[in-house]
Amino acid sequence: MSFSRWWTETTAALGDRVPLPLAALLLVLAAVLVAVGWYTYPAWVPRRLPRLPRLRRRRRKPGPVDAPAPVVPAPREPEPELPAAAYVSLADRLAAEGRYAEAVRERLRAMIRELVARGMLQPQPGMTVVEVVRAATASRPQVGPPLGAAGAIFSELWYGQRPASAEHDRRMREHAADLDRLLTGRPEDGPRP
Repeated sequence: MSFSRWWTETTAALGDRVPLPLAALLLVLAAVLVAVGWYTYPAWVPRRLPRLPRLRRRRRKPGPVDAPAPVVPAPREPEPELPAAAYVSLADRLAAEGRYAEAVRERLRAMIRELVARGMLQPQPGMTVVEVVRAATASRPQVGPPLGAAGAIFSELWYGQRPASAEHDRRMREHAADLDRLLTGRPEDGPRP
């Protein structure tokens, strides 16, 4: 007997015994059960197969062993506050090596450190450049332009991932000098070239 004939006779015999609506309902119910099982597959599979208990000989446990003392990490000490001049010195050294992006970063750190030293800014971990500018201009609005321009150069290089050049370092030096003049109250030396 061929498969097609067997299939036809089997479905005809099943159709005689089970009404079509009930067969359709059973098929839908089976499909739903398979779908739920498929959706929740990892949840109903045991992580480990249950172990059958084995008869084991009891071993004598050795006496208590001194456990090593737990290692407790030492609390992190805050990094020492460096003066702004240390950041400027590092920036000059980095610029001399041709590492202009890092020099720009250190010059911005020197500017921020100077604002902190003068009490114009209360640093908080994770402050963005925009937040630093906003906090500094809240007490002295005139520091906004040089600080904002320096922050824009920093963001262009570090967040925009643009290649840094000596021109970026030169502009950062100018912005740092402008900020220093505003903070110290010294007049401008003259027109820039």
